[in-house]
Amino acid sequence: MGMIYTIANQKGGVGKTTSTINLGAFLAHYGKNVLLVDIDPQSNATSSLGIDKLTVTGGTYQALLGEKNIREFILHNPKLKLSILPASPDLAGAEVELVNEVGRENLLKRKLLPLADDFDYILIDCPPSLGLLTLNGLVAGVDGILIPVQCEYLAMEGLGDLISTIDRVRRAISPDLVIRGVILTMYDTRTNLANDVVNEVKKHFQERVFNTIVPRNIRLAEAPSYGIPISLYSPSSVGAKAYHELAKEILIEDGHEIPEV
Repeated sequence: MGMIYTIANQKGGVGKTTSTINLGAFLAHYGKNVLLVDIDPQSNATSSLGIDKLTVTGGTYQALLGEKNIREFILHNPKLKLSILPASPDLAGAEVELVNEVGRENLLKRKLLPLADDFDYILIDCPPSLGLLTLNGLVAGVDGILIPVQCEYLAMEGLGDLISTIDRVRRAISPDLVIRGVILTMYDTRTNLANDVVNEVKKHFQERVFNTIVPRNIRLAEAPSYGIPISLYSPSSVGAKAYHELAKEILIEDGHEIPEV
């Protein structure tokens, strides 16, 4: 059975979608069958893979609220060796429509669990909020939550709210829910503040912080506009090297050998 990880942080601009796309790309680089699940109404993960969100007629919204087989909505890009369950603007109304659904917090989990036999990794990209969609994402992340934290001022702001939400989800709905790891992003070697944030995060989360630190890198910011991950856009950039190392770190911790590619 494959691993299902949720990438979450209710604070925007922390590298959540960037981490989802590029981590997924490098896991696929090592031969893993990877599915990205976009549950953000802004559809950034969808757009980052070159898909026009306005043309999406079947995706996360239909999977959550419809009766069709979720596999019908999955798109595969053989060039990128990635699959995605895309999002569309329709998803913006999902939280209202889900309010009266029985077991609404578990809808995404119920839809994704049957896919765990088809994929080695399922990565869920959450919206920058703590609403019902993110709650679904947290519950569906049965193998853990990945939390990107940018190495900047106010990085810890709101993080306590996310941790409290995860604790509440664990107590009320999903007792096995764990924080898989914290990804430090947007690290600027020129500032002392970045080091202070790194030290503070490591002090708080200890061994749950990944060794790999993702630097601030213009190539990472440019890649989505070309609809491709950093592994194809600029494979020799420092951003690409960081996500490459992060993928290897996760693979090793998950018990996989790193093949020669």
